[in-house]
Amino acid sequence: MDDQGQGPVPMTKPAAAPPARPAPAPVAQAEMRASDADRERVAELLRDAYAEGRLDVDEHAERIEAAYGAKTLGDLVPLTRDLPVHREISFEKPPLGAPEPAAGPRAEGPVRLPARNEAPTMLAVFGGSSRKGRWRVGSHLRAVAIFGGVEIDLTDAVFESPEVVIDVVAIFGGVEIKVPENVSLHGGGVGIFGGFDVKEQTAADPYAPVVRVKGTAVFGGCEAKPRRGKKLKEWVRKQLGAD
Repeated sequence: MDDQGQGPVPMTKPAAAPPARPAPAPVAQAEMRASDADRERVAELLRDAYAEGRLDVDEHAERIEAAYGAKTLGDLVPLTRDLPVHREISFEKPPLGAPEPAAGPRAEGPVRLPARNEAPTMLAVFGGSSRKGRWRVGSHLRAVAIFGGVEIDLTDAVFESPEVVIDVVAIFGGVEIKVPENVSLHGGGVGIFGGFDVKEQTAADPYAPVVRVKGTAVFGGCEAKPRRGKKLKEWVRKQLGAD
């Protein structure tokens, strides 16, 4: 009863606790956001696949564009699914408690890249020397033509450096240099009773590779020019600090 004798006071019930929120569902691996490192790993494998001849120019360009534009890991996985190196780029994790797969050699043997230009000097004496097709070009080349001719075609080359410097010596001979139309071409040289012609151009993309030509032509000639209709589809932008 209360102090006034008016009967028992009803008990107040405690407020009910709010219902517990369900734990958020784990994010699927394919939906996780891709990092710059993830994109670059895929791009590197695509570069190798192009150099091996597994992808043609258009396929390579399309997949590279998709790799750098990928938002999630699921966007990256299909880009290498039909390549032997796909297992190297798989982002899927094994079930908890499952042993990690043992590392072993690739079934198809070592990767075969185009031959590296181990001897960066091309020499033509009373003859000719040429380099064309898909080949790996480093940061420096030297072309010497003495009563002969040297042809350097970079239109299908795999650039390993953001800048390629070509030193030319032409004595009673000629050196011809062709580059893709979307790279920068600069330089010049000295012509003594000969000609040294570099058709300079600056690529629209500031991160495109740069080819620099310099040297001397004595009773000979050097011509460096872009090859119209031939474009370098992709290059290692990360080396230049691009995003």
